[in-house]
Amino acid sequence: MGNNATEGIREIVDAVYRTNSRRVFATLIRLLGDFDLAEEALHDAFTAAVEVWPRDGVPANPRAWLVSTGRFKAINGIRRRDRFDASLPEIARRIDDGATNPMEWDEQVVEDDRLRLIFICCHPALPRDSQLPLTLREVCGLTTEEIARAFLTSTPTIAKRIVRAKAKIREARIPYEVPSHADLPERLDSVLHVIYLVFTEGYSASFGDALTRPDISGEAIRLGRLLVELLPDPEAIGLLGLMLLHDARRAARTSPDGELVLLDDQDRSLWNRDLIAEGSALVQRALYSGRIGPYTMQAAISAVHSEARSADATDWNRIVGLYNLLMSANPSPVVELNRAVAVAMRDGPALGLALIADILMRGDLQGYYLAYSAQAELYRRLGRTTEARFSYMRALDLASQGPVRRFLGRRLSELAESEGK
Repeated sequence: MGNNATEGIREIVDAVYRTNSRRVFATLIRLLGDFDLAEEALHDAFTAAVEVWPRDGVPANPRAWLVSTGRFKAINGIRRRDRFDASLPEIARRIDDGATNPMEWDEQVVEDDRLRLIFICCHPALPRDSQLPLTLREVCGLTTEEIARAFLTSTPTIAKRIVRAKAKIREARIPYEVPSHADLPERLDSVLHVIYLVFTEGYSASFGDALTRPDISGEAIRLGRLLVELLPDPEAIGLLGLMLLHDARRAARTSPDGELVLLDDQDRSLWNRDLIAEGSALVQRALYSGRIGPYTMQAAISAVHSEARSADATDWNRIVGLYNLLMSANPSPVVELNRAVAVAMRDGPALGLALIADILMRGDLQGYYLAYSAQAELYRRLGRTTEARFSYMRALDLASQGPVRRFLGRRLSELAESEGK
């Protein structure tokens, strides 16, 4: 095979890795019963693909080929090491006997292996501060360094949390399975929380030079769909609606050159109306259930934004009312900040500023750049440029994401130009 053809195969392998590696990994965990063994098998399988596919061609079902190859290499590796550990041959036999034909499971398995994986990553036996890093690492494929940057934490700290979580899963023999319907509701809250945090990281990346990571937000939406199919709980439905309504605006959130565009300035013709229709229908379905939780309330707020054909047409009175309900049901400083911004849009910047000042004076959100950015925007609208400049500078100090930092820098430059006139 010529160099061009070999390079083409390598590009195919890379594309399969981007789109299917976490699916392959999740299935290998089910088959091998161990995170580290599955990770090693995954890398071995893709290494084999780089060597074999240029010679034999790309298989008809690359995912099944990779799973089969990874399992085979894991078993061979275990058998090679069995002279050091007498338990390994039995493990290899169990893995070999318990596996089905990859072509069969690929067509017939109903419950997705990544859904099994997210339930084990969110198991209540694991510490809460380990559940999200483990999910981002194992379900979504983020590196330990990326997760550490996302949480403004050191890489060794995140690595230790992930290692401890894996050890706990091993020692406690936590089963790799979706809980029974009897146990599912009590396990649902942590899973919804993690899926939402995964989506948030994809929808508004906490680091890097791109505002969004559609691969990660898309993964969260896919997991949300699977969860609703498995358990059509009102809050699962509300969360899926919320994610779809947010994702519908993704194309309008950045300019053609990747710069941040605020909601009021977005070209709403770029909003995905199919996603809005689907998300709004899910919100209505969740609301009609009579069991309205915080995700459903947030989704209802997002639906009001999505219904407005322009920023001026937004029903801010309704949004403030929904935030009032959300504050009663699930109070938090971030919800309070969002309500303050909605009050500012309804009743004027001065009232919004007073509410934000109360939040910051209590010591809440002092490390949250959006609090200072919102404060700066309201100062700017009132023409209070000195205060606006201070708040923008504080927001800039706290922001770590490229487009956000450039946006705040532009706002500071605009203020300087207006003062110089």
